[in-house]
Amino acid sequence: MPRINGERLLEDLRRIADFGRYQTGVHRPHLSPQDVESRRWLAGRMKEAGLEPVIDGIGNVIGRSPKSGPRLLMGSHTDTQPRGGWLDGVMGVIYGLEVARALAEDPDTSHLAVDVASWADEEGHWGQMMGSRSFVGRLAETDIDKARHRDDGSAMRDALKAAGLDKMPRIELEEGRYRCYLEAHIEQGGVLEHTGKRIGVVTAIVGIYQYRLTFSGIQNHAGTTPMPIRKDAGVAMMRLYNEVMDRFPALAGPRSVWTVGKMSVEPGAPAIIPGKAEMVLQFRDADVEVLKRLESCLLEIVEAHGKRGPCTIDCVNLSRTMPAPMEERLQEAFDEAAEKHAAGDHMRMPSGAGHDAQILAQRLPAAMMFVPSIGGISHHFTENTADADIVLGCQVFADAAAKILKGN
Repeated sequence: MPRINGERLLEDLRRIADFGRYQTGVHRPHLSPQDVESRRWLAGRMKEAGLEPVIDGIGNVIGRSPKSGPRLLMGSHTDTQPRGGWLDGVMGVIYGLEVARALAEDPDTSHLAVDVASWADEEGHWGQMMGSRSFVGRLAETDIDKARHRDDGSAMRDALKAAGLDKMPRIELEEGRYRCYLEAHIEQGGVLEHTGKRIGVVTAIVGIYQYRLTFSGIQNHAGTTPMPIRKDAGVAMMRLYNEVMDRFPALAGPRSVWTVGKMSVEPGAPAIIPGKAEMVLQFRDADVEVLKRLESCLLEIVEAHGKRGPCTIDCVNLSRTMPAPMEERLQEAFDEAAEKHAAGDHMRMPSGAGHDAQILAQRLPAAMMFVPSIGGISHHFTENTADADIVLGCQVFADAAAKILKGN
């Protein structure tokens, strides 16, 4: 089996973290100058590894093997959350690069072909997993025309032009080229660390439903308006929020989660009764039936509160991604490789976060593997994983890849 070069792997991870470095993490939103520079650096490293790199018209970096025969596709993303961590996404891309090099350096596996990808905008600065959706043929030109940056409202077309990518074609999946897609990632949670395991074999990626609820009342004076006649949108929002939090647990699965991460009231002044309030509710599970139960409960609560008043409620579904089960035979390949290098220190688990693998799974057999996150921290510049776990994970990943390509 191929032997990865742990020092080379860590050097590449630390080097790409220089593009947009922020304290101990990285700030590298998709199509920012730092992101574009990092993609060009990555393309150069792919070329040095014997791959043929292209940066396509959405920003995907794809290094294609010139070798013939069945291939594996490996990848993740190199864009980051604002002031995010140095491993979220990018570790899986550099794993793919290192596996391609390790396979080429071993006479027993030098004939095996691996393509490596960094998918554009997994973190959703312009839309929802734009790069992987483009690759599998699920992104129309009109989607790009309409795409606006979530922070400043700028047009994605303008950013692509500034990056010199507006004339580049978008690369789409070539039928029959790949046996499967593999992705490695930090866990972004604390399950592996808590259980003392070093490798997680992903069974399924959660579906995510997201709703925006807008409450409309009457803005008025906070001192002169009696309580019985108020139409306080903030109160209406909190009452509905509390009922959701009270009722969801009875309907949830063992790994269901739900979050209201954004709330606001208008005009937001101490002496003014809010005339408008808004919250965004997100819930996740790997079982679509659980998601449907939670959704039905939410809509029932909204209807009841709307009838009761005194405020009206507008409930809009912002997005709905379906759970994606991972391929069993690929999970078995990860299990076998993990048992060889970390006997008894691996486990199967669902992914509580969304990943490009759930998009690729629409067209290819797909699988994912996790390594531990220290303290379960991610989406923050203090995110980290022990060097030994990073290196171990890549070796497991390489062994699994070789087994799958050899078909044994």
